[in-house]
Amino acid sequence: MKTVVRAPDPVNLPVRDEEGVFPVHRIYCVGRNYAAHVVEMGGDPDRETPFFFQKNPDCLVTNGADFPYPPRTGDVHHEIEMVVALGSGGRDIPVEKALECVYGYAVGLDMTRRDLQAECKKAGRPWEIAKAFEHSAPCSAIFRASAIGHPGKGAVVLTVNGETRQEGDLGQMIWKVPEMIAYLSGLFELRPGDLIMTGTPSGVGPVVRGDRLHARIAGVGELDVKVV
Repeated sequence: MKTVVRAPDPVNLPVRDEEGVFPVHRIYCVGRNYAAHVVEMGGDPDRETPFFFQKNPDCLVTNGADFPYPPRTGDVHHEIEMVVALGSGGRDIPVEKALECVYGYAVGLDMTRRDLQAECKKAGRPWEIAKAFEHSAPCSAIFRASAIGHPGKGAVVLTVNGETRQEGDLGQMIWKVPEMIAYLSGLFELRPGDLIMTGTPSGVGPVVRGDRLHARIAGVGELDVKVV
């Protein structure tokens, strides 16, 4: 059917050691999923019902691409996260079946306009202006679960200009990957191509133009980004 305006380009991520690409449907992000980060952000680390927000597929930028410093902010923060890529989906997926939906994993950054997020929190408003701006989701190639398994432990490290800023371990996640998938599938019908960003350890902080970020998750992969 003819479109009345130009159709948006599809958003794809490369897959490591694979000729094909991963078509992205939606991006779900879990908030405050590492206890130390919950405390860092002024919250209570006791295990509560998880909460999610979304980024748009066109927020993604691939490994090695620049991150343009966004407008209307003076306080952009880095948040390293493991990304789960779904190869199948459904509704009300049992926890014990959830990993069957996973195609692979990647390393991502949830770039955040922290000053705008603080304003949203104070006013009780949604976070989209702080989280879902252009280029706010740098992401590595996807590593197939058939090749690397399902990482439950492993160092999560972010350096800025060679200095370690964030350091944690996948084993510190409050809500594990199968639980996140099961919970989300009770709220949305999950689809092939969905991504889930799984939260960040403590140490989030500001970036400035010229910074070089290197994100590494043991057993998953690496991601490099320059702030311009």
